[in-house]
Amino acid sequence: MTLRELNQLVRDAVEMSLPDEYWVEAELSEVRVVRGHCYMELVEYDQRTPIARASAKCWASTWALVRPHFERVTGEQLHAGMKVMLKVYAQFHEAYGFSWIVTDIDPTFTIGDMARRRQEIIRQLKEEGVYDLQKQLTLPLFCQHIAVISSANAAGYGDFVDQLENNEYGFRFHTTLFPAIMQGEQVEASIIAALNQINDSVFGSSVADNPPDCVVIIRGGGATADLSGFDTLLLAENVANFPLPIITGIGHERDESVLDLVAHTSVKTPTAVAAFLIDRLAEVNDFLTSAQERIVRSVRQRMETERLRLSRYQTQIPSLFSVYATRQTARIEQLRQRLEPAIATRLQRERHRLEMLEQRAQSLDPALLLRRGYSITLKDGRLLRDPAQLRPGDIIETRLERGIIQSEII
Repeated sequence: MTLRELNQLVRDAVEMSLPDEYWVEAELSEVRVVRGHCYMELVEYDQRTPIARASAKCWASTWALVRPHFERVTGEQLHAGMKVMLKVYAQFHEAYGFSWIVTDIDPTFTIGDMARRRQEIIRQLKEEGVYDLQKQLTLPLFCQHIAVISSANAAGYGDFVDQLENNEYGFRFHTTLFPAIMQGEQVEASIIAALNQINDSVFGSSVADNPPDCVVIIRGGGATADLSGFDTLLLAENVANFPLPIITGIGHERDESVLDLVAHTSVKTPTAVAAFLIDRLAEVNDFLTSAQERIVRSVRQRMETERLRLSRYQTQIPSLFSVYATRQTARIEQLRQRLEPAIATRLQRERHRLEMLEQRAQSLDPALLLRRGYSITLKDGRLLRDPAQLRPGDIIETRLERGIIQSEII
């Protein structure tokens, strides 16, 4: 028996024992499209250990019908790590071996699994206490310096910038692009890297001259599918903990992604983000204009009130001044009458005090002591009180009433 004949027996056995189509649950470990055909690698895990593997194919004629329906319902493209329910039948080819042939994919099963994973991420974020952190930040009133995370070539980014630059109010916005991959398996790592760059520009060693007021994450102009990169725990944690308000507009039409839920503000599209920023600045401008008008009215009313008050004072000043002058004149006269005797008394007391001091000074005059027979001895012009202060050869002076005697100590 040749190998071909043996494989034909296997093919006949498979076709006879597995004649029906079967719905099977599996996780995709690999997905690739080649010449219109979709090739899948299926796996089943117990905990983290693979317990079953198989290959599956969806031929181009079927794939052309199955793919758009699946992506329209789920808002996602088939990708590795996605759980799916496939309708398959067994096929064994003499040259290519065994595989499962896919005839249909149930998008509702994938939606349920995606919702379950999303709820698990939300539960974990709430347990960590970071789910509402962005909501607690305050968006600046003058939010005009915008850090943008987007694909540089995306049409949505161009529409966003154009709408800001050509707003009807003439507001000036300053945008800085931090390029990122916005579709596919690299979304998570790329956006996190962009957030790190923005964080360094605001809080790093080389701080920008005009740091951003907020961060905008936008995606538009591409396919509406393959948004799974925005439903990851690591990306949600980075956004939730980011120190600046984050606004999202990633075109998720079906429902909100986890990224939308943890962001400060979420709208559907890049142009909606631009409209939000413009409208908010317009509200601030209207508030300031209204406040300015209220201040002007208040100042005018106050000035009119003060003008009337000054006018009343102007008419009252002459009479008030006359009364005041009369009162002050009378008060000055009273003070004069009280001061004259007080001054006379004080002068008499001070005159007596001077006389007493004069008498004391006269009694202490050294000349008076000399007239009484006393003498004063000086050494080097200073009063000598103790003989022990003298040495042989010292010259001393003795002052008497009628002269001075100089003496030398032997």
